[in-house]
Amino acid sequence: MTKSSRCELITWEHFYKLARKLSLAMYKASFQPEIIVAISRGGCIPARVICDYLDVFNLDVIKIEHYHGVHKEKTAMLRYPLSADVTGKRVLLIDDVSDTGDSFDVAIQHLIESGEPAELKTAALHHKTVSSYMPDYYAEIVHQWRWIIYPWAIMEDLRSILESMETPVSTTEDFARYLKQQHQLQVPWQTLEDVFALSI
Repeated sequence: MTKSSRCELITWEHFYKLARKLSLAMYKASFQPEIIVAISRGGCIPARVICDYLDVFNLDVIKIEHYHGVHKEKTAMLRYPLSADVTGKRVLLIDDVSDTGDSFDVAIQHLIESGEPAELKTAALHHKTVSSYMPDYYAEIVHQWRWIIYPWAIMEDLRSILESMETPVSTTEDFARYLKQQHQLQVPWQTLEDVFALSI
């Protein structure tokens, strides 16, 4: 993310609507996974909600590292592998966003090497058109690139922005002004105060 990139803050309510939309799309397509695999960390909460909607008990997690806050690593790397046996099963692989596509590429390769699923589908809350990978299911498409801040990562992302500022700010007011001017982003006041309080 550049220092003047547009950001979009997803609320918990909006997230739940997106997760519901994904779940209903799979239900209408008659895809009923036997196991859901979340790409950690972003896919964990969407995966759990979709498990609830589709009545899926089996949930596993693999960790792919690509971003730390808003800072991107050069390559996506598998950090923690799959623990479940997916051989012969209908598998849903889910992440919060298909941004570059790299995380999906690494995760899919790992799943196939771990055991050949009977069926493998992928899903994301958001699909960015710049991504090299298009999930089978997505709730929203992003034509004009922007950094998406999910409610489970708001502290991490804002702290990352704060720490990367060329000219540090010392007040909540200044940080709020910076976020609005540089990123077209408005954040709840309590959250901004928490970022400052927990960044000292």
